[in-house]
Amino acid sequence: MKKVLILLLTMVMAIGLAACGTSEKASKAGEGKKVLVMGTSADYAPFEYIETEKSDEIIGFDVDLAKAIAGKLGYKVEVKDMEFNGLVQALKSGQADFVLAGMTPTEKRKKNVDFSDIYYTAGFMIVSKKDSGINKLEDLKGKTVGVQLGSIQEGQAKEIGKTIDIKIEDRNRIPDLIQEIKSGRFDSAIIEDTVAKGYLTNEKDLAGFTFEAKGVEGSAIAFPKNSDLTEKFNQELKKMKENGELDKLVVKWFGGEQK
Repeated sequence: MKKVLILLLTMVMAIGLAACGTSEKASKAGEGKKVLVMGTSADYAPFEYIETEKSDEIIGFDVDLAKAIAGKLGYKVEVKDMEFNGLVQALKSGQADFVLAGMTPTEKRKKNVDFSDIYYTAGFMIVSKKDSGINKLEDLKGKTVGVQLGSIQEGQAKEIGKTIDIKIEDRNRIPDLIQEIKSGRFDSAIIEDTVAKGYLTNEKDLAGFTFEAKGVEGSAIAFPKNSDLTEKFNQELKKMKENGELDKLVVKWFGGEQK
């Protein structure tokens, strides 16, 4: 009789623990929805950034886009801040389910990860101090040019370096590039124009000009190789382009419609 009672008690406890575990998982996943981890580098306003004076939440165009697409597919999104040059590896190692970080689908990256269709196309800007005398690419001759490590701008700097003698330096974060310019360690930096304009608004001692980039396709969402999410995200992205949802996000974060 004691054995039967012990067995019954054990079964009741097991059911209770299982129910508790299920409840906790459902709560964490948002009422039973699955959670996708989005890898990003939150130093790239207005794509992804943190308004530290308000909260520690990562916000921006890419975050809104990720939540919109994932929500349509029945997922919640957990945003993780990482170094930009480590995002591809994060996909390969399973630390992230997808990456949204203003990333350009270069041939080198395509060897390691899959990409969605292009969701945004921007230009590039040379940023320097207002009194630097740098007003065109030729003015960079003999200058130190900063770029974000692992970024498409790093590739653009190397392209410029083929015809103009420049010294290229890299840093992990965009704010680091701005600080290096202000301190005089860098003469200039190459930054995506949409992002650069935000800094120029706040940093009155800086100026910039855009230039024609070579071989730039725009920004896309990155996924692990052969992920079934790639096609699913592509389908929803196409719908957002067709029904105007994507344009609304562009207007919200950039103040103008995408070309």
